[in-house]
Amino acid sequence: MDMDEMGPVWGETGTWGLTSQVFIVVLLALVLDFAQRKVLKRVHRRLVETDNPWDDALVDALAWPLSLLIWVVGITFAAQMMAEASGAPIFAAVGPLREIGVVAALTWFMLRVVRRVENNLVAGRERRGEPVDRTSVNAIGRLVRVSVLITALLVTLQTLGFSVSGVLAFGGVGGIAVGFAAKDLLANFFGGLMIYLDRPFSVGEWVRSPDRDIEGTVEEIGWRLTRIRSFDKRPLYIPNSAFANITVQNPSRMTHRRLYETVGIRYADFDKLPAITAQVKAMLQEHPAIDTTQTVMVSFDAFGPSSLNFFVCCFTHTTVWTEYHAVKEEVLLKVGRIIAAHGAEIAFPTTTVHLVDGRPVVPEAAGC
Repeated sequence: MDMDEMGPVWGETGTWGLTSQVFIVVLLALVLDFAQRKVLKRVHRRLVETDNPWDDALVDALAWPLSLLIWVVGITFAAQMMAEASGAPIFAAVGPLREIGVVAALTWFMLRVVRRVENNLVAGRERRGEPVDRTSVNAIGRLVRVSVLITALLVTLQTLGFSVSGVLAFGGVGGIAVGFAAKDLLANFFGGLMIYLDRPFSVGEWVRSPDRDIEGTVEEIGWRLTRIRSFDKRPLYIPNSAFANITVQNPSRMTHRRLYETVGIRYADFDKLPAITAQVKAMLQEHPAIDTTQTVMVSFDAFGPSSLNFFVCCFTHTTVWTEYHAVKEEVLLKVGRIIAAHGAEIAFPTTTVHLVDGRPVVPEAAGC
């Protein structure tokens, strides 16, 4: 029998054999993927109940990247079998694609681990009532993710045959041009980095700036922008570089809140003023919400246009805004009752007009 007559029979048999092998490889990948999902889901349900934030984070982060890895290996293995049978040049890319797929799966897995550990640490501490610095956790998480992405990019370039040293050298030269073109973007990036390092404020704190019309609660500190929610519920998007040039107050970190009020009584109650100020000071010294280890002052301050003014200065234990105003209201009401108990009255603006022969007297302007 001629070889030309045997070729089609052999080619048809080889095609069916190759198709069945490829089908078996794909079926095995499908079964293996289904099995690992079921197993990891059961393991994750048990590990969630533990206090360790790492174990359930690793298992939860592994599911999807492991699926990608199984399919990458399975499909490239099937493609390699087809390459050996056909000899087509296009299948020469199977090897690099497999390596890139493995790198992508590992990178995806590490990024998911970092994200889940970050969330577990914050949620675990909040659940136990422990203090947690969200700003530091987010900063470390972002730096780790950036490091993972850069490493994955360099490994991918090396896999494709590019010289990593050449790429780094080109990146150094190109970085200068990019730096000039995107100086504002870089300024915001390093501004965000300084916020993470210096930590003048963190997420959830109340901040304000006397230099700018900025006041509200910090919601997010990004690499380029910081989002602050004002008290009228409007979001403020502030470039991070702006914080290097303005003064930022952080009332959330105050140790006490100061109560400072000026009270005026009538000039007719001049003789009662010393007793009133003494009793008000004694009231503050005995008040449980006032910190007597700080300054407590009640003193006659000035002869006002229509009142004798004395000021009340003290500090509350609480720094909570609503609680502070409740204490302030209680103190001011007690001051009013003390004034009334001494038979005095709180003054209000008055004007005295002197009449001579039924006509008002206009005072002459006095010289210096």
